[in-house]
Amino acid sequence: MKSSLFRSAEAALRRASSPSAASSHLLRRSYSVESKPDRKVAVLGAAGGIGQPLSLLMKLNPLVSSLSLYDIAGTPGVAADVSHINTRSQVAGYVGEDQLGEALEGADLVIIPAGVPRKPGMTRDDLFNINAGIVKALCAAISKYCPNALVNMISNPVNSTVPIAAEVFKKAGTYDEKKLFGVTTLDVVRAKTFYAGKANVPVDEVNVPVVGGHAGITILPLFSQATPKSNNLSDEVIVALTKRTQDGGTEVVEAKAGKGSATLSMAYAGAVFADACLKGLNGVPDVVECSFVQSTIVPDLPFFASKVKLGKNGVEEVLGLGPLSDYEKQGLENLKSELKASIEKGIKFAAQS
Repeated sequence: MKSSLFRSAEAALRRASSPSAASSHLLRRSYSVESKPDRKVAVLGAAGGIGQPLSLLMKLNPLVSSLSLYDIAGTPGVAADVSHINTRSQVAGYVGEDQLGEALEGADLVIIPAGVPRKPGMTRDDLFNINAGIVKALCAAISKYCPNALVNMISNPVNSTVPIAAEVFKKAGTYDEKKLFGVTTLDVVRAKTFYAGKANVPVDEVNVPVVGGHAGITILPLFSQATPKSNNLSDEVIVALTKRTQDGGTEVVEAKAGKGSATLSMAYAGAVFADACLKGLNGVPDVVECSFVQSTIVPDLPFFASKVKLGKNGVEEVLGLGPLSDYEKQGLENLKSELKASIEKGIKFAAQS
């Protein structure tokens, strides 16, 4: 079944290409807003490399009635640009710390792609300190202006920024573990694409759970559970598919010759997960996506990515890992220490005032 995101994109293209008033009337009826509740979505970091295409994709989503775009600079232009698209949502742009509260007020869903990509000469610690500080400040504002919103964390390193957000919310007295998500959907998107290519099956029919975390070896695609099933993939191919999924970000950075990162595919993945969250809020049954959430699935790892059932309050149920192959069991053991260290690093950062 096609998601509302893509049905809306197709509808927008048809509207753009057809001058017929009768056709336009039919399309308006097909996507009547009367049957959909009002939902405000805020994108924090909307003028960035991920934020701009993500803002475009959220403008195409018919479940969004109000789209709030925030960044420290450049947002009025992005907002003006996407506001001209003839879809349901009303768009507003906000710029600078003074307007952050207004951007967030009344939001049902907050998506955070804010931060900087890793640049040449920048260490991982440099990247962590910059992005962690940005996330900490934004989450403090969320706890004040829209404490009941679902929060989708895209800013890297997700293995640390999600624990930072949790600690900020705890300190403010607004933490609800059901409403905080690390967006790991890009790992799932890559695993589906790479598996379909090797298994020679239609990619739009593929499902591959990806568990663990959202960096390097902490990313663990469960190809043994992939559907449609393929019995012609050797162990060597599974190892190569796993490695490619784990190194997908590096593949894009190298292809862009160090001048960019995986902004477009990340925006797509962020839009897919946001669409799932909105469906859950609206009471659509059986919405399941992988996400990095507070979890008891793996002992000593308070946050972990696995399949999550989404509902009206966010996380309805954190689903178990299911049966693992021997290779996947070893991968799970291998990721534990690195993921635990990243979680602890985030918690420690949040504790520093």
